[in-house]
Amino acid sequence: MTQIALNLTLLSHPKNIAEVEPYITEVIKKYEINQELYGNMLITLTEAVSNAIIHGNCAKANKKVSISTDCSPKKIQFTVQDEGSGFDPDNLPDPTSPENILSPGGRGVFLMRQLSDSVTYCDSGRSVTLEFSLQ
Repeated sequence: MTQIALNLTLLSHPKNIAEVEPYITEVIKKYEINQELYGNMLITLTEAVSNAIIHGNCAKANKKVSISTDCSPKKIQFTVQDEGSGFDPDNLPDPTSPENILSPGGRGVFLMRQLSDSVTYCDSGRSVTLEFSLQ
């Protein structure tokens, strides 16, 4: 597997969330990743980018969201960074609790944790790394 740097920078407009799908398609091709990971990678990265644009940067088009990809033979990692004020990912309501089950939002971080092998937040929540095992 050759090392290929794939990065994407988006302005924080909600329409730019649609740029995640062609990015994931390119990643799958360039790194020759098993197509079975496509769905989980697409959902988790879309959630991370959506959270960064809408919640992190408050959809302010002058702020940017950056996505970087690092791939090794054993794993692939996506890091999403925003320019917002951050948040505490350990202090979120449980979307599976009875009082939140009918809530229309609040499931993004939960989905990211369920569909990836690892989710790590840094920089006061302004950066998230999603990891997927390739073995």
